[in-house]
Amino acid sequence: MLSTLILSTLLLSSLKSTSVRLTHDLRSNNLVDHFDFFTGADPTHGFVKYVDRDSAFREGLVKNEGGRFILKSDTGEIAFNGRKSVRIESKQAFNRRTLIMLDLDHMPTGCGTWPAFWMFGPNWPNSGEVDIIEGVNQQEKNLYTLHTSDGCMQNGEGQTSKLITPNCYVNAPGQFDNQGCAMESNTNLSFGKGFNQNKGGVFATLWVDDAIKIWFFPRGSIPGDILNGNLNVDSWGAPSANFKTEGNCSPNKFRDMKIIFNLTFCGDWAGNAYQGCPGTCVDFVKNNPAQFNEAFFSVNYLKIYAVV
Repeated sequence: MLSTLILSTLLLSSLKSTSVRLTHDLRSNNLVDHFDFFTGADPTHGFVKYVDRDSAFREGLVKNEGGRFILKSDTGEIAFNGRKSVRIESKQAFNRRTLIMLDLDHMPTGCGTWPAFWMFGPNWPNSGEVDIIEGVNQQEKNLYTLHTSDGCMQNGEGQTSKLITPNCYVNAPGQFDNQGCAMESNTNLSFGKGFNQNKGGVFATLWVDDAIKIWFFPRGSIPGDILNGNLNVDSWGAPSANFKTEGNCSPNKFRDMKIIFNLTFCGDWAGNAYQGCPGTCVDFVKNNPAQFNEAFFSVNYLKIYAVV
């Protein structure tokens, strides 16, 4: 009888549902008020000039358009000192037991572009980095990546994406500098042209004690509980990326992380991976402003939940 009771208790514990409470519902009318504008030199050495809030609004690089929040690059000028663009960082830092849900209907794409939606903590990389959306140029599939201090490994189990590199350490031997532990999405609806042609989708990032899990749901395949706002996280199935923060990767490697949207050009990744595009990356970005009409984020909402 006692053994049966213990087994039942363990079973109920393992089936415990993930309950969440909405804390932020950020849309076109209020999203920007929760973010600061970064105007420093691009840490990834991109050919970009990040502008301040007043300049971004004045030049139309951020705006409310049809109930959507738009974040874009300049498309009207020769860019002698880097193409004008935007990087915004959340005023609030977040920690474990958080769910972040982003609904986009368009992301930046095209030669020279390097868009990202991500999180990072202070004293990088000692407080971690989580790349939720990232890619360059004409890339077709999204990369989900962690960047950490030494001592974080991933095996790619329990996810739909392909394991590209297992070591999250930014100086890992046998990997490119700052490559991190990267997972490649299994669908070309997750990034770039394919994402935009399908009118986008939802990225959901669940950060709990033993894992950081990221789901991508393409438009047309978004679960009903997300559409109606009554979330049932446990019904979503295997995540796109399943980063385990136990055993070979301490949960303490991720803390006090801010949420970032940014669009840069060329730089450490897009510049080095510039293939199948005209000329050199910097020359193309500098001299072809009209080629960046597709270089914008269109955000339906950013919702943040506390896991309770």
